[in-house]
Amino acid sequence: MTDRDNTAVSRIQVIDRAAALLDAIARYPEPVSLKVLGAETGLHPSTAHRILASLIHNRFVEKDASGRYRLGLRLLQLGVRLHGDIDMRAVARPVMEGLRDQLGETVNLTIREGDEVVYIDKATPNRMIHVQQLIGSRAPLHVTAVGKLMLGAGGEEAIRAYVQRTNLPAYTRNTITTLPRLVEACREALRQGYALDDEEAELDVGCIGVLVHDSTGRVAAGLSVSAPIERRRLEWIDTVAAAGRAISAQLGWTGDGGGSRQDISQ
Repeated sequence: MTDRDNTAVSRIQVIDRAAALLDAIARYPEPVSLKVLGAETGLHPSTAHRILASLIHNRFVEKDASGRYRLGLRLLQLGVRLHGDIDMRAVARPVMEGLRDQLGETVNLTIREGDEVVYIDKATPNRMIHVQQLIGSRAPLHVTAVGKLMLGAGGEEAIRAYVQRTNLPAYTRNTITTLPRLVEACREALRQGYALDDEEAELDVGCIGVLVHDSTGRVAAGLSVSAPIERRRLEWIDTVAAAGRAISAQLGWTGDGGGSRQDISQ
């Protein structure tokens, strides 16, 4: 093998190791230590530290004051770029702010990343008590309203695979923890064009979620309104759905707002 071949193999290995570190960081909701990352990836601490330093330099990873690692904002920025170099947050924000002002509650914009939704933007109301979601925070698909819609859009086989990978951990007593219930919830959500989170991710918090589609009809994001459960009103559903259609239309979607759906009937 020539020096050039050795260099090519080395570069591929570095990419694989960097990807493994990013995947390991993404599995944790809080910043994670070098020791844990080494154990997760099987990398020697010095090797992991060197690769993480490069990832930090390129803003793919951030290091907090305690020396722990989390995903960087550059990944978030890359993840929300759509066809035609459209920044989805810039398109969605006026609609989100209008929805927030109309309903007086927190409005969230999320994307799917693997088996989780990632909160990429929010519009919060000017009131003392409101639901607070951190930009960049994550939640499993099955505990969120938009996550159930995203799962359903993939079809029943994809839902089964998700269940096998995650085993549907319970976050509250209301979390869906069985395959039949999840399939039924996803089917119903797609039929209705919206989904609810009835204290499934967090007690005392309820959400209404809809999907956002791009110009090809692909699911591009999720839009949701989160409120203390006693304040959430089902009368908001049509308003939230209209906001989702408005964002989709600005992204070039000309369909009925339902996007491309797969049959997940048994």
